[in-house]
This record gives sequence, C-alpha cells and structure tokens, in this order.
Amino acid sequence: MKEDRHPAASGADDAAIAAQRLDLWLWCARFARHRLDCARMAQDGLVRINRQRTEKAHALVRRGDVLTLPGPGDHGVMVVRVLGLVPRRGSATLARLLYDIVPEQAEAGYVP
Repeated sequence: MKEDRHPAASGADDAAIAAQRLDLWLWCARFARHRLDCARMAQDGLVRINRQRTEKAHALVRRGDVLTLPGPGDHGVMVVRVLGLVPRRGSATLARLLYDIVPEQAEAGYVP
C-alpha cells in the first residue's frame, strides 16, 4: 500500500517550514487558481498581513499570521488565520487545513 507523502497529511516536513512566500501560500491554500494571480493580488495591495498592507508577493507568512484578503464575489473582505505551511500545493481538502476563518467573518457567511 502506498503511503501518503504529502506534508500536510503526515505532518512530517510541516515543522521544518518556518515561513513561506505570500503568493506561494495563497496558491497552496487555493485562494486563486494560478500563482501569478496570487502575486498580482499582493502587488495590487489587496492583501494585509497582521493589519500591515503589503505590495510584495515575496512577503513572508508565518503560522499564526492574520491575513485580510478580498472576499469571494462581491463580499468585501475575508479574514483568515494561517494554521500551516506546505512546500507544495495539494488537494482542496488539504488546502482548507492551512487556514481558519476568523469567527466574526464565518458568522457573516464568508466561507469559501
């Protein structure tokens, strides 16, 4: 039987990653279909890390950081807390384990 080698599933290499590029994390967490779209989102100033506006796709994201992102559709903004970092993009199920929606936002119906 083949063993699942994805770090988010096994937790093996997850502790080895202390920080990750913003555009890569957004892509791995599936906030956009293409990594270039994630980079543009950051460069356009649409993302905040811990309330600090950033225009750099290479800004570092760490566990516990709070990100403010454009909401789905016309819903304004979405606030999420970073729970994990992974070296590669995985399934949508694994991507959902990388973040938690801040409770006030979840009550308002901003669930991707």
